[in-house]
Amino acid sequence: MYTSKFVTPEIIFGTGSLDQIGECCSRLGSTKVFLVADQGIERCGWVDKALVFLREASLDHFLWSDFSANPRDFEVEEGCKRYLKAGCDAVLAIGGGSAVDIAKAVATLSTNPGRIHDYEGIDMIQEPLPPLIVVPSTAGSGAEVSQFAIISDSKRKIKMTIISKSLVPDIAVSDPLILSTVNSKLTANTGMEALSHAVEAYLSLAATDMTDIHALQAIRLIAASLRSSVASQVDEAAKIAMGQASLHAGIAFSNAVLGLTHAMTHQIGGLFDQPIGSISAVLLPYVMRFNMIACIDKYAAIAEAMGAQTKHLTKREAAEMAIEMVRELARDVGIPAGLAELELPEEAIPELSRNAMNDACFITNPRDADEDDISNIFREVLKTRGGEH
Repeated sequence: MYTSKFVTPEIIFGTGSLDQIGECCSRLGSTKVFLVADQGIERCGWVDKALVFLREASLDHFLWSDFSANPRDFEVEEGCKRYLKAGCDAVLAIGGGSAVDIAKAVATLSTNPGRIHDYEGIDMIQEPLPPLIVVPSTAGSGAEVSQFAIISDSKRKIKMTIISKSLVPDIAVSDPLILSTVNSKLTANTGMEALSHAVEAYLSLAATDMTDIHALQAIRLIAASLRSSVASQVDEAAKIAMGQASLHAGIAFSNAVLGLTHAMTHQIGGLFDQPIGSISAVLLPYVMRFNMIACIDKYAAIAEAMGAQTKHLTKREAAEMAIEMVRELARDVGIPAGLAELELPEEAIPELSRNAMNDACFITNPRDADEDDISNIFREVLKTRGGEH
């Protein structure tokens, strides 16, 4: 018997919708909010605006922003201590994927015993979390609607993937106005991250008709609007489209999971302590080529969603076009073609490859792969210098 589940939070989308956060927190029964916000969001003034809306709703708060761009395990534990000591009863995250991920992890430990490592993998969380409200500041991570959290293990130097429906926020408030304060490089990286989410969700072994609808719509919106969004911080139409794309991609991968691109990305990001957006963007076309023989029929739909005419092309030609259009979009927004600059030692590749095979995202990759297959992809992308295409 075929069974699938499809989960999303309540979603509030629109310019100026940040003013809804006080009402959202109150409606979920909160009296004191644990506000998690990255320092970039503070500098841009969005935290001050958020505090106005919390006060209007007569809500107390505790602000916490003492965490890294790649949130670490020990930072999660410190955040949980702050949450409990402050007597908070809900978590509100405003920021990019890192802020949302650590907010989810803090919420997890606030009601579940042990360390965050105990919840690595799929469906390990047992106890309900406190109310969780998320306001994304970038159009890419999809964390505002997903059942994922990525936390760095400081000893193993890998990124732990935590997947649980408990991590799906109660309410996602997406305000495209916030995207106007994101610089062009971050806009490009997060936008391509959203594309990698959408493509991998569409090709996933766990994809369904429902997830395909969201994945393809995300691909359409990103192909049509990412270049404009990178080119101008004040292009409101592009920001709205990319905000919608991030939501669609997040819904798709949250329910269909991902694939080898992200299983590999997490290993490089963990070793080099780097955000995963730009890494997944570089890896995506390489993994698409590897996966092509397993799901070649779907590549034509990807090419069409990106604006190509495939009616008179063979399956192979359409698939090649899909890969080339991904490369072209990445090139246009300034994503490097390879990662040779990381100077990864050759002896680290076998361990990275083994760890990638143990990553939860690898389970739904459409093509089987062994350690040698993954090592070969690592070698190819790591020998290609960023400026080469």
